[in-house]
Amino acid sequence: MASNTGTTSPRRTRHAHPVLSTRALNRATLDRQLLLRRSAALSPKEAVAHLLGLQAQNVKPPYFALWSRLAGFRPQALSELMETREVVRIVTMRSTIHTHTADDALTLRPLVQSARDRELNNFRAGLAGVDRDRLAAIARTLVEERPYTMKELREVLLAEWPDADPFALSVAARCVLPLVQVTPRGLWGRSGQVALTTVEHWLGRSPGPAPAPDETVLRYLGAFGPASVKDMQTWSGLTRLGAAFERLRPELAVFQDENGVELFDLPDAARPDENVPAPPRFLPEFDNLLLSHADRTRVIPAEYRGRNSDGNQAHRTLLLDGFLAGIWRIEEPKGGAAVLTVQPFGELGRARRAEVAEEGARLLADMTSATSYDVRFGEFAG
Repeated sequence: MASNTGTTSPRRTRHAHPVLSTRALNRATLDRQLLLRRSAALSPKEAVAHLLGLQAQNVKPPYFALWSRLAGFRPQALSELMETREVVRIVTMRSTIHTHTADDALTLRPLVQSARDRELNNFRAGLAGVDRDRLAAIARTLVEERPYTMKELREVLLAEWPDADPFALSVAARCVLPLVQVTPRGLWGRSGQVALTTVEHWLGRSPGPAPAPDETVLRYLGAFGPASVKDMQTWSGLTRLGAAFERLRPELAVFQDENGVELFDLPDAARPDENVPAPPRFLPEFDNLLLSHADRTRVIPAEYRGRNSDGNQAHRTLLLDGFLAGIWRIEEPKGGAAVLTVQPFGELGRARRAEVAEEGARLLADMTSATSYDVRFGEFAG
């Protein structure tokens, strides 16, 4: 597919790299993220792979993330993939739980293992005297006999190292071992406490050696590009990725943003015109769209920086014209109507309000079990 940089292509810096405006970056990223138009071609499993996983600290975000990206998506489709172990919940990028395909769980986790090792350096005082290799061996034996909750695992480890910090032992267990959350945790409409086993035990196959980052660089650009080295480092939690980008430079397109930051991209990737319409989209808390770049202004306007969260509590977010523009919540009282409350960050015109209400009604119809529902607009948020 021929690339299209819209009206921005004639502008060039002194280094002769085309300059992409913030809106051009926004439209390109939305297109890669399946948010300019819902994909009718990708299956849920293919979409999870294309997006390199879905952030999943909570159970429901991956389901809402796919609903906004795939035509005709129903939550049961992802739930079935989890039950058949074609996708799993595992700590990978940025030390957070992600929903990954089985193949990616076996490759991306080894890729980011150095970041997990580095994370443990923050807990050296609490792990004084703890032999990490022995900890890994003890934990592996336990969780491969049966899934353990973190509380159960921590109690065994504390008996072995009573002077260690309990939280540090918990962090160490999930850093030294690739632990997956077993079902029913993560299934739609079902509850289950977090219970853990190793990814190789759950999937019945072993992870390979840590891959070279080059292939993942290309996949990252396919899902989040155009992007800088620092952008990918922010997404992955890895450092020193510049060498991989330099190896790939001859086969990549190179741009700059309006601040002169060098951006890389797949040469044949779509870069829609910056004036292509972007429909309203309801995103879950922790959506990777808002977390996977060092410079997030391509999605979050400067005046709304920090408005997608309150401390450690992330909000479900609304995109209007491709940019963060509000937050939302759903209430499902027993026996009553499901209510979606939208809190915009600014005034909505009549037409925009109608678009949001229409998208919200579809959300309630597809993603709740209520037989009636209502979309309401609250006071301006924050």
